[in-house]
Amino acid sequence: MTLIRRTLIQGLVPAFFFIVSCCPDEVYIRDLGVIPDTGQDVTASFRNALEHCRDEGVKVLKLEQGVYDFWPEHASDRDIFVSNTSSETECPSKVKHIGLLIEDMRNFTIDGDGATLIFHGKQSMIAIIHSKDITLRNFHIDCLRPCGSEMIIDRAEAGEVVLRFNPDSWYEINENGQVDLVGEGWKTEHPHCVEYDPEQDRMYHTRHWDILQECQARELEHGLVSFAVEETDSYKVGNIITVRDRYRDEVGILNLENEGVIIEDVGIHYLHAIGVVSQFSKDVTMRRVCCEPREGSGRILASSADFFHFSGCAGKVRIIDCRFSGAQDDPVNIHGTYLRVEDIPANDKVRVRFMHHQTYGMQAFWPGDSVSFVSSASLATKAKTAVKCVERLNDYEVLLTLEDAVPASIIPIEDVVENLTWTPEVEIRGCRFTRTSTRGTLVSTPRKVVIENNDYIRTGMSAILISGDANGWYESGAVKDVIIRNNRFIDCARNGGHHDAVISIDPTNRLNDPDCPVHSGIRIIGNVFETWGNDPVYAYSAGDILMEGNVVHISHNAS
Repeated sequence: MTLIRRTLIQGLVPAFFFIVSCCPDEVYIRDLGVIPDTGQDVTASFRNALEHCRDEGVKVLKLEQGVYDFWPEHASDRDIFVSNTSSETECPSKVKHIGLLIEDMRNFTIDGDGATLIFHGKQSMIAIIHSKDITLRNFHIDCLRPCGSEMIIDRAEAGEVVLRFNPDSWYEINENGQVDLVGEGWKTEHPHCVEYDPEQDRMYHTRHWDILQECQARELEHGLVSFAVEETDSYKVGNIITVRDRYRDEVGILNLENEGVIIEDVGIHYLHAIGVVSQFSKDVTMRRVCCEPREGSGRILASSADFFHFSGCAGKVRIIDCRFSGAQDDPVNIHGTYLRVEDIPANDKVRVRFMHHQTYGMQAFWPGDSVSFVSSASLATKAKTAVKCVERLNDYEVLLTLEDAVPASIIPIEDVVENLTWTPEVEIRGCRFTRTSTRGTLVSTPRKVVIENNDYIRTGMSAILISGDANGWYESGAVKDVIIRNNRFIDCARNGGHHDAVISIDPTNRLNDPDCPVHSGIRIIGNVFETWGNDPVYAYSAGDILMEGNVVHISHNAS
């Protein structure tokens, strides 16, 4: 059972007026009292319309072109632990304020007809929970005031740096004469800065905002601010400073414990905190999803962190013909979670623990799941069994009763457990990855992976990283069958990391046994690498690698 505690919202008045006694398969939301372009909060009335669709068995809810506005005051509150988000210290409350909630529904589609959903304040934009065969299509998602801020370096000279703020990036000069980045009811408290160089079309981490926010500032005109800075040589005129808050308090879109979710022909122009998180969901398809700033906005940032994050999914993950531009973290990350073996209280029981401070509390096992015991030092599989019973002890620890006795070779603290049932096949085809300071695609799953016919353009770090670790992030799984074929890699991995390779196979095992590599079955075929001289491929603790028909162009003047 998922840990979701409902919070009652008082004082809401039903906002739809036209109810039909025998509801057709397809219903227009206008007929349920929700009208675009009013500038008013449609959160409550949209929720009523969705409840009507669920109760009456409506299969398609049709929107219309125009703008629908959502504020967090009338959001649906759910207490949910989400993978890779925030620690207990960073965000003690796990309440997500959900603007558009699809919960306990079957065979349902929202067809947007080109509509735009604008989200205000801080909230989790959309959540799909405990549902099956849900499709979202044909609409756009954006924020009135994105939580990422952007400023162009207008000039830098003689102890002064002048920034021109994007109109969507609001600021205030506080009583100390310093700039605060503010929004609808919030202020950036824990900034993380990534800079974009349009001349080189590259994004990379800098400390420029860390310095500027401490400097005395004065407004020259609205949107143009001068900062008193001693050292100005490192500031390049025309570069864009992007800043977001490191703490991941909400989720852009949450796909939690569903089956058969499809998101297609959707424009995602900003995602708050961490992007589209699919957690313990089966069969997820992202088709022609464009994760990039809204045309004409002048922005370059479209997400505060990852675009697509898959944690503990199953079935098949398909990412087809999507575009990714402007993430402050990885566009695609697919992995499971290792939990450390803490104790063996009985011959068929193990007490296991979430280890990374940003991933805990979520349900990670169900009765009947297949699991493996893995050495944290070598990442070698030591034994496999199945789960008979799951008992949640607290937010961090789980007691597993197993179908078999715990093998004598399992060592508490030294070994970890991986859920093999919740590992997906992966297909990534026809996508374009660009404007990120980190990786393009991270993938760790033992099932078949095909990464084919994609363009990776100037990713700051490795375009593709196959890692897996039981020492830091505790992101599992060793790959066994990966095809990386007919992709173009253009000037990737210039920011360093993972040995500066375009494709990096780099698990974090402390003990490396050449006769028992972590990763295997990797075929790198027919790709084109345009590099500045760095390695196309780096491999550590990997076996059975085939490289065939790849072309490498080296330019020491690559921009």
